[in-house]
Amino acid sequence: MNELNAQLAQINDLLCVINVLNWDARTQMPPGGTETRGSQLATVSAIAQERLTSLALRTALEEAEANLSTLNDRQARAVRQTREAVDLLSRIPEGLTRDLAETKNRAQAVWVRSKGDNDFAAFAPELERMVDLNRRLADAIGYEEHPYDALVRQYEPGMTAGTLRGLFAQLRAGLLPLLNEIRAAPEPRADFLTRDYPEDRQRAFALEMAQAFGYDLTRGRLDASAHPFEISFTRQDVRITTRYRHDFLPGALFGTLHETGHALYEQNVDPALTRTVLASDLLGLYAVGGASYGTHESQSRLWENRVGRSRAFWAHHFPRLQEVFPEQLADVTAEEFWRAVNRVRPSLIRVEADEVTYDLHIMLRVELEMALIEGSLSVRDLPEAWNAKVQEYLGVTPPDFASGVLQDIHWSAGLFGSFPTYTVGNVMASQFYAAARKGVPGLEEHLARGEYGLLREWLTEHVYRHGRTYSPTELLERATGEGLDPAPYLAYLRGKYAGLYHLTPQGETA
Repeated sequence: MNELNAQLAQINDLLCVINVLNWDARTQMPPGGTETRGSQLATVSAIAQERLTSLALRTALEEAEANLSTLNDRQARAVRQTREAVDLLSRIPEGLTRDLAETKNRAQAVWVRSKGDNDFAAFAPELERMVDLNRRLADAIGYEEHPYDALVRQYEPGMTAGTLRGLFAQLRAGLLPLLNEIRAAPEPRADFLTRDYPEDRQRAFALEMAQAFGYDLTRGRLDASAHPFEISFTRQDVRITTRYRHDFLPGALFGTLHETGHALYEQNVDPALTRTVLASDLLGLYAVGGASYGTHESQSRLWENRVGRSRAFWAHHFPRLQEVFPEQLADVTAEEFWRAVNRVRPSLIRVEADEVTYDLHIMLRVELEMALIEGSLSVRDLPEAWNAKVQEYLGVTPPDFASGVLQDIHWSAGLFGSFPTYTVGNVMASQFYAAARKGVPGLEEHLARGEYGLLREWLTEHVYRHGRTYSPTELLERATGEGLDPAPYLAYLRGKYAGLYHLTPQGETA
C-alpha cells in the first residue's frame, strides 16, 4: 500500500503540472506559446498515463488488492478507484491521449480568436478534430447503448444519455409552466445593471464577497480569463478567474461567487488526501478533489444562487456595494437590486442566465453534443442547429456566432459530456441546502447577518472533506438521506419566483 501510494502521489504531481500549464495558457501565456504549450501538455499527459498503467504500479496494485481485507475503508476505496482508472486508461491508446492534449490547447486558442472575430468558420476545423477524437475516446472507453454514455461517465459516474433524458423531462415539466407564468407578469426594474462599473472596483467587491464566504487568499488568487474557471494544484493552491464587462455588473460578480463555490470545495478537502488518488480524477487525468463534476457544480451553484442571489444576502451587503459604486447605485434600493439580479428573461448567454432558464441552456447543449457524437449532426450544420434549439427552448435567436455557438469554451477544451453536470449540480445544491437547514439550527438567521461559517462547516463535514472517497450517489445519500431528486430544486424555484413575481402558488398573477 505504501508503494502504491508513493506512485500515485507522483502521478498526482504530474496532474497538478498539467493544471498549472492549463491555468497559465488561459490567463498569462502570450499567443505565440500555443503550439509549444500543446506539445508540453501532450508530453506530460502521456507520461501520467504511462505511469498509471506501468508494470510497477500494476504490481503494487495487485499486491494491495490481494490484501484488501487488511485495509481500512478509505484505503480499500483508493485501491478500487485505482483499479478502475488503470483498466479504463489501459484501453485508451497513448497516441489518442497525446492528440487530445495537443488539440485541446490549440483549439482553445483558436476559439478565443474566433469568438473575438465572430468567425465560426475559423474554429470549425478544430471542432471537427475534437469531435472525431471524442468519438474515438468513447469507442476506446466502451459503452452499451450510446457513445455519449462513455463520455459523460468521465464527469458524472452512473449517468447515461437515458437517465439524462429522464431527468431533463422532469425538469422541463416544472420549469416551462413557471417560465410561462413569469413571462405574463411585470418585469422588475434593471436599468442600473448596465451602467458603467469600473473593473477594478468590480474586482475588489467580488473578492471581498469571496473572502466573506471563506475563500482563503493565502492559498488562492483571482485572475481574469476569457471564460471563468476554478483550478487547483492541491488544496494549498486553488485559483479562480472571472471576466469583466464595464457595462454589466452581475457578470463578474456572480462569476466570482460561482468559482468561489468550487474553490471552497477544493480548499476544504481533508489534508490527508493530498497527493492521493482520492484527490485526483485519474479517469480524466485531472487534479480535482470533488466526488464528481456534478457534485462540484452543486457547490458553485449553491454559493452563487442559494446564498449570493438571496434576498437576505443583498439586504445585508447592498449598502457595501453602494459604497463601492455610489454614483451608479444612488437611486437603487436593496430590494430593487435583489429583484434585478434575479430577473427572469430568456437570454443568449448561459453564464448570465437566470435560474429558471439556466437548465434550458444545458439541455440544448447536451442534445447537440449527443447528436455530434453519434454523427447525426455535422459541425458544418452546428450553427443552424444551435440557433434552432435556442429559439425552441428560449424563444430568442442569436444575432452572431459569439453570442451563440461560440460562447462556451467547453467544446474547444474537449469536455464533451461535462455540460449535464451543471444541471445535476443544480439539483444536488437544493438537496444539500435543505439538509444543511435541517442540520444547522438557525442557519438562515446566521446567513442573513453575513455569517457564512456554519454553512461552510456543515458542507465541509458532509461534502468537502471527503474528496473523491465516495461516489456522487453515496455522498449525496450520506449527506441528505436521498438519491438525486429534482423535486426540492423545483420547489425552491417555484417558491422563490412566486414571491419575486407576485405569483400565487397556483400560478396566477396576484
